[in-house]
Amino acid sequence: MQFVTLLILFLCTFFPLLHMINALPIFFNRKKIFHNQVRKNKSISILIPCFNEENIIETAIKGMKILNYSAKEVIYINDGSQDATMKILLKLLRLVPEERKISNQLKSNAIKNFYKSTVFPNVYVIDKENGGKHDALNAGIMYSKNELVVTLDADSILAEDALQVLNEVFQDVDVIAAGGMVHPLQGVQFNQKKVERTLSVNHVIRFQVFEFIKGFYINRVSLAKFDALSVISGAFGVFNREILLKVGGYRKTLGEDIDITLKFQQYILKNPGMRMEFVPNAVCYTECPETWKDLFKQRVRWQKAFIDCIVYYFPMLIKTFLFRTVSFFMLIDSFILGTVAIYFTLFNLGYMLFTNLNHAQSLLLFYLLGVVSLNLIYSLFAMYLARYYGVEFKGKDKIRLTITIILDLFVYRFITLFFVLIGTVSYFINRNDWNKVSRSGRVYELEKDKGMKNVG
Repeated sequence: MQFVTLLILFLCTFFPLLHMINALPIFFNRKKIFHNQVRKNKSISILIPCFNEENIIETAIKGMKILNYSAKEVIYINDGSQDATMKILLKLLRLVPEERKISNQLKSNAIKNFYKSTVFPNVYVIDKENGGKHDALNAGIMYSKNELVVTLDADSILAEDALQVLNEVFQDVDVIAAGGMVHPLQGVQFNQKKVERTLSVNHVIRFQVFEFIKGFYINRVSLAKFDALSVISGAFGVFNREILLKVGGYRKTLGEDIDITLKFQQYILKNPGMRMEFVPNAVCYTECPETWKDLFKQRVRWQKAFIDCIVYYFPMLIKTFLFRTVSFFMLIDSFILGTVAIYFTLFNLGYMLFTNLNHAQSLLLFYLLGVVSLNLIYSLFAMYLARYYGVEFKGKDKIRLTITIILDLFVYRFITLFFVLIGTVSYFINRNDWNKVSRSGRVYELEKDKGMKNVG
């Protein structure tokens, strides 16, 4: 057991250091990093599944109006909403029925109608029977007509230049999918010139602001450079439409984002040379849970989705473990260290405390000091990268950020471990419970922000 403990401690130190080094900007000077000459604007279909989104749908519509990209269409998919979502879409978009030839390569629940907006060009609505997010996305893919498909949550807003940045990336024909940077919507304020950061929010939002900075600017950047992305965020992803059809679209699961990413990884396995990217300069803002209760629901669902995909894709991951980086990192870094090691550590600490109290106290102190020190380095490095990408906090927000980092070291991190523990157990008890997070109902001011550009 001592050997296993030392091995886990080594790996828990090695992988964060590896990701920090690999995420350094000095390693960006290679062919695959987004300095492609734009030959043409790729045509893009933006798919926005909506189920009971009456509290946020107006903001979603405003978000589409600020995008500076002409070669696009926007398709809202009303997935059998039981609230006023469809009525709001009809009112704000002034919809009229339209016929469109569609691909029948995927399946979805019955389509009631297909509408076109008479107010905004190239804006459409699919009204369909409820079938879940995967079913709504499959319907959207079939009705879409462009080269690339962007999937957004209804509570997500793209920075004005996000599609332009993605267009540069997809000039490389080997890129078949990409994910963008996601920031909490409540952690920004919009004005006429730019997006400004704010931490004048509650601790739940501050925690997520900081967590997203660490998770995306270090982990996602590093994994993309290792060709090891196992998840493109459901809040903001872009995929080659033709390949979406080839892989069979979305599967019914708790984690559509992980599942479709691994489907694309399977496609890459059969088609060497293709790849997926993470694009930190393509930015999306998404509404995050504002209470610990809602955050608990979300994170338990995320963990259940992760375990579901580990179980479903386990044969592929094991088979390709030694020669596919995505399999190696997903099994070792994400599953063994991110889930299994938590249970092992708790068991080991409990064992030591009950068998050798004095010795255990010294080991526990050493363990905590090591964890805090490593996480502090990781946090400071994340803020360095955030500033590199244009994310800065000013005035009193610097104090709030310092407090958030301290709380993350001693409080938030252990709350996150609790979410993982409960989510893993819950998967084997009630894996199909969705635990939908409530929307804030806040209407965000965006229309006056014509010209808003990303600042990180």
